[in-house]
Amino acid sequence: MNPFPMSPEHAVLGAMLACAAGALLTLACRRRPALGGWTAFAAAAASSLLALGGAARVLAAGPGPALTVLGARPLEFGLRLHVDGLSAIFLGVIAAVTLPAALYSIDFMRRRHHPGTGHYYPPLLLFIAAMYGIVSTTDMMWFFFIFWQLMTLAGFVLIRFERDRPGTARAANRYLLMMQLACALTMIGAGLLARTGVTTGAGETLMRYDFDAVTRHLPAQLRFHPLGAATAFALFLAGFGIKLGMWPFGQFWLPDAHPAAPSPVSALLSGVMIKTGVYGLMRCFLWLVPAEAQADYPAAGWGALMVLLGTITLAVGTVQALQQNHTKRLLAFSSIGQAGYILLGLGVCLTLVGSADPAIRALAVAGFCGALFHVINHSLFKSLLFLNAGSVLHATGTQDMNQLGGLLRFMPATALSALVASAAIAGVPLSSGFASKWSIFLGAIQGHPAAWWLPLAATIAILTSAVTLALMTKFYGAVFLTRASSLVLNRAAQTRQPGLDVPTTMKLAQAALATLCLGFGLLPAAGFGLVDRALQASRQGLGTVLADAAPVTAGAWTGVGGAAGQAVYAPLLVLLVLGLAFAFARLLARAGGAPRRAAAPWLCGYATAHEMNRYRASHFYADIQRHLEWAGGRLAPPPAPEPATPPPTPAQPELLPWSLEKDSPS
Repeated sequence: MNPFPMSPEHAVLGAMLACAAGALLTLACRRRPALGGWTAFAAAAASSLLALGGAARVLAAGPGPALTVLGARPLEFGLRLHVDGLSAIFLGVIAAVTLPAALYSIDFMRRRHHPGTGHYYPPLLLFIAAMYGIVSTTDMMWFFFIFWQLMTLAGFVLIRFERDRPGTARAANRYLLMMQLACALTMIGAGLLARTGVTTGAGETLMRYDFDAVTRHLPAQLRFHPLGAATAFALFLAGFGIKLGMWPFGQFWLPDAHPAAPSPVSALLSGVMIKTGVYGLMRCFLWLVPAEAQADYPAAGWGALMVLLGTITLAVGTVQALQQNHTKRLLAFSSIGQAGYILLGLGVCLTLVGSADPAIRALAVAGFCGALFHVINHSLFKSLLFLNAGSVLHATGTQDMNQLGGLLRFMPATALSALVASAAIAGVPLSSGFASKWSIFLGAIQGHPAAWWLPLAATIAILTSAVTLALMTKFYGAVFLTRASSLVLNRAAQTRQPGLDVPTTMKLAQAALATLCLGFGLLPAAGFGLVDRALQASRQGLGTVLADAAPVTAGAWTGVGGAAGQAVYAPLLVLLVLGLAFAFARLLARAGGAPRRAAAPWLCGYATAHEMNRYRASHFYADIQRHLEWAGGRLAPPPAPEPATPPPTPAQPELLPWSLEKDSPS
């Protein structure tokens, strides 16, 4: 008996209806924000469970027939849903981030004391419903337009929710403009490829804009009208690239929109919404093209272009992030950089997938697996980082890292989850980000016999990973480490509870995402297993070529390796070796009997512990940043100055034990 008797398509339809019903209910109780928050969470939980159940069924048993909900043939207008393995992965990503974001919203919005809090939940739920629809509809025109517009307009309302803040309206307008441009480009591309409706072998009549109908006509388009087909694919790349945050489009809207939105919305925008752009690129450049049309499809050319754009995107976005001093703006620029890694992996796949050499095609699978696994990982750790930034904002009232510091002592739970996410985005070994980037680098470096320039792109990406590590060192060090700022000390003195950490619901949301990050980091075989199942359940177009190629091998203890075992990464064995080495070092230290002591940091021997002597975010890499202005990345305007308030310290200045002032004559 099937443990999930509902078809995946009915499950997705149910998830969208649950969100729509939740939007109506939360609108009805808009005057009671706490009730509205829990109602929205219940609706989000129901939709997430339905989506996860449908996705799990597809990955376990393969896809079923498509579901036609409604249609109007004279208008070539129809809602037809189909969930294959690729859709299942993205449905799972949406559901996995939606649930903690909705839980986090309850206390975050209630304690913001915003007069319009009751109007926050209806657009949030409609935003989620639209994302479910965009990754499951087969209509490339009308219902694609409907779901895209619902996602865009709901996102616009959420971004400008705190419209009284300076710059919020401008950020929302930029987002709206770019999303409408992206929608127009992709729809024009679909219109260039669409011809007439077709009848399937099962007797189902498909309308002209249906994905499967376009696929049927595409071989003739590629052979007899190559310029028109190339124009359509270029429009797809530009349109979905705008949504993804690809250079140069992402810099125009993304760094302003994500910080302007409430933090749970920022988590959904960066963690989930921009991934619909990745879905569109993968669907159009791999699954739209039939395997028999490979000879007429310049996959290697499109792959080279994506590798170039991906490399520029990851390098420029990360360097721009390094220059930021506001938490959410730094994270927004880093989202552009991480999107570049995904685009690089997809480009590696397209560059190598047409090779006649099975070993090279296996490297194409490695590039694709790395890209899709990084979609999963980035959705988790970037959503978590935005929730961490929201917790810091909730506790301190600021996003300015120059005013923060020492929060590890006051917010230990948030600091721990932020450490997990920071390690993951930096690609530190044993983290989830390392595993997905490793697969992308594997495909690019070993793919040099087919394309000599792939290792060059991989080298730039590896060096950029080092910049990402520096970036997250700045973020984590300036916010949670260093000496506590006067702002933090004043906030801690004013609170009635020990510390500044957030309510339990907000901590649970962060803990859930941190647990998933740790799980995929220590057991990357689980993530690669999901990607392999997705390929096996998506045997259409060039997805069939990828599914038939040698997969990336994966095992809990044997780790992850290339098809011929050229490279192996076994995190559990690495963890075991590191654990034994650490235990040996501890035993050795104890055997020596050396005493341990703690001392205050040296402040030049005579300076007091003053706010001016604290290491701030703007001090990190200050000399290096002067040489990075070529990358752009406008800094956020500084906040309005606040009256200086001394920290709650004793009246006498705190002097260090060896201060020269002790020995000077008074």
